[in-house]
Amino acid sequence: MKLVFASNNAHKLAEVRQMMPEGVEVLSLSDIGFHQEIEETGTTLEQNSEIKAETVEKWLRVTGYGLSVDGVFADDTGLEIDALGGKPGVYTARWAGEPAANRKKALTELADKEDRGAQFRTVITLIRANGEKLSVSGIVRGRIAKEEYGEGGFGYDPVFIPEGYDKTFGELTAAIKNTISHRARALQALVQIL
Repeated sequence: MKLVFASNNAHKLAEVRQMMPEGVEVLSLSDIGFHQEIEETGTTLEQNSEIKAETVEKWLRVTGYGLSVDGVFADDTGLEIDALGGKPGVYTARWAGEPAANRKKALTELADKEDRGAQFRTVITLIRANGEKLSVSGIVRGRIAKEEYGEGGFGYDPVFIPEGYDKTFGELTAAIKNTISHRARALQALVQIL
């Protein structure tokens, strides 16, 4: 089975490829020659995931490349902080600009808050070659640390401590993170419907 993952994020692509079962080949956007930027204009994770999948699926049909793949899938992920009413949510990646500034903003906004509960949520939209559209999601609950720990991962990983652990995603190994993360849970749900 060949699927196109509608993302230019090298970290996400590596995670996805590691987690897919044998027999599922995941092609990147550069693998198929898709180089345009996809504008994420949705106001929810579900909408942005769908926009990305639909944009690439339409491009595949127009170019004829779609004949050689079994579908396209896209994800959108948000960090939803309880004490901030679910912010940054859909704006997670661009909340303060770049990753270090985003982490700093989260720590600053929570500086005087007792409730540090949060969750990462990933929504995946799959469009099969026959046009069928499906959506799955994955959530990992946790809390925001008081400062950054660890060099691993990306984005908010150095400040997010998943439930059941005393280390941030930035400190945990990729192997552990890939079994418990929001993306792992969404991908497990995706694999169930492939």
